[in-house]
Amino acid sequence: MRIEYADVSLVGGRAENQDRVTIAVAEHAALLVVADGMGGYADGAHAAEVTRQVVLDAFGRAPQPLFDPMGFFHLILGRAHEEVVKLGGSLPIDRRPRATCALCLVQQGASWWAHVGDSRIYHIRGGALLERSRDHSHVEGLVREGLITAEQAQIHPQRNFVECCVGGVSILPDMAISRRRPLESGDVLLVCSDGLWGPLKDDELAKALGSGKPLREALQGLADSAVSRNGAASDNASGAVLRWLGEPRGRSGRHEIRERS
Repeated sequence: MRIEYADVSLVGGRAENQDRVTIAVAEHAALLVVADGMGGYADGAHAAEVTRQVVLDAFGRAPQPLFDPMGFFHLILGRAHEEVVKLGGSLPIDRRPRATCALCLVQQGASWWAHVGDSRIYHIRGGALLERSRDHSHVEGLVREGLITAEQAQIHPQRNFVECCVGGVSILPDMAISRRRPLESGDVLLVCSDGLWGPLKDDELAKALGSGKPLREALQGLADSAVSRNGAASDNASGAVLRWLGEPRGRSGRHEIRERS
């Protein structure tokens, strides 16, 4: 695949990094994965790691390019949810491990998205935001209804209230799963935790990743800025980014799984 990609994960002001970010690249498909352990619950890092591993195991076994990306996402998110629920089976409900998750599949000149919670996916074209995922959160609902602005959402007292997640109760969470989104050469896709996007504006993310800089340099700069703005209170800041460079030109691909803990 003719792509450029990079990932980053910073601990920020937290005692541990509960984010997990991975880019899995095969000959005919690439998958960007971010899982964010919910720090207000027990063992969020374990929840994020289990989520990541379930997704990667399924992707590694699946014939590629994937025949049914939407069905694949529904299946693996459901499986990840079941495995994380098992982690907290003996714990009170308010202590069970939980995580948010965002996934972006790239194959055959297009992308497919899926997420649970407030980890996000961004599609950037020409240095401008083309589209982004919509959080499963209270403040996102207020923004959609026109009750508050995006700027007000950043300082809203319930900005960290997530309405669904992987793990916790046994009932399957809401899953936002997209249809095929065509890509153009030069398009950039970002998958990230709220610790990265939270302190930054959408247009800042788009301009930095569409600037023409190497993706690793641009993404590192964004993560550093996110941590710096929140200082000692900063969350883990993690992201995986991919630039689509067009259809393959007869070159053999490779299979690679890159991990960040």
